[in-house]
Amino acid sequence: MPEAKVQVAASILSADFGHLADEAKRIEDAGADAIHIDVMDGHFVPNFSLGARAVEAIHRSCNLFLDVHLMIYNPFDYVESFIAAGADQITFHFEATENVEDALKFIRKCGKKAGLAFNPETSSSFISSFFHRCDLILFLTVHPGFGGQRFLKDVAKKIQTTRELLERMQGRKEHAMDIQVDGGINPETARIAVRAGANYLVSGHYLFSQPNMKAAIEQLKGCAS
Repeated sequence: MPEAKVQVAASILSADFGHLADEAKRIEDAGADAIHIDVMDGHFVPNFSLGARAVEAIHRSCNLFLDVHLMIYNPFDYVESFIAAGADQITFHFEATENVEDALKFIRKCGKKAGLAFNPETSSSFISSFFHRCDLILFLTVHPGFGGQRFLKDVAKKIQTTRELLERMQGRKEHAMDIQVDGGINPETARIAVRAGANYLVSGHYLFSQPNMKAAIEQLKGCAS
């Protein structure tokens, strides 16, 4: 596999929620490619987090690409509100709806990038059915709902299989697709993910725990070399 540029999104779930505007600006100044915003409803995952109004506030605070990850049931019903709030990309879970294709089509019809996320236990055999509707496939490398978990190395095989399939299909695709990983990402696990075929890393706990976020982002981006 040719060496690809690695993108890094900082997960604002690990930020200080009392100072979201300042944290968004800090992420931007540190050189991240995007802010990853986890939205949880307390049902699909056992936790609550940011909603559309928080996305709107983050959007006003910086000029970064906003990568919104919906960990909620019936995501189709909420797409418009998050787009209105400033989302540039909306990713939802394969496991959260029976209307996967309709939701992907609608997000792209609205002029935004569409992503499809898969929990660690979900078979990757479903993924190829949605390649033509996606801009991104997100593999959760932890169990969704809480930050600071350990990276699940078994997911690397699914990343590798998906990347190999994408490369075989590349000549027939009309757009490039990203493979994103989220969960337990640090320099060591980033190398595992990138070697397997990922090119888009989401990191929260690691980035926010470092004294120099800019250096930490650069380290993650350099893990392909």
